[in-house]
Amino acid sequence: MKKHWSQEVTKHSIALDLEEGVFTWDDPVKIAKSLKRSADTSLRRKGTSFQSAMSMINFYINRAGKNLNPKRKRVLEEAKLELRKLFDKKS
Repeated sequence: MKKHWSQEVTKHSIALDLEEGVFTWDDPVKIAKSLKRSADTSLRRKGTSFQSAMSMINFYINRAGKNLNPKRKRVLEEAKLELRKLFDKKS
């Protein structure tokens, strides 16, 4: 098993083709739109587009754990809110 398997998942997700560095961007709207676009165009996802996009961002946040910079976590949490708006979901 690879030491950093979670990094491989975010780089080479079998469900979504993510834009490079999507989780390092500073604009939550841009992150959400990218994840939505990836989820909408994926032919390999098992759930809905919303579930797949939200799962990827949650996976990234959870795997980073305590090592995730608070500013980065705030941006990603805002991206989750933007995803809900893009998919017209209630929080």
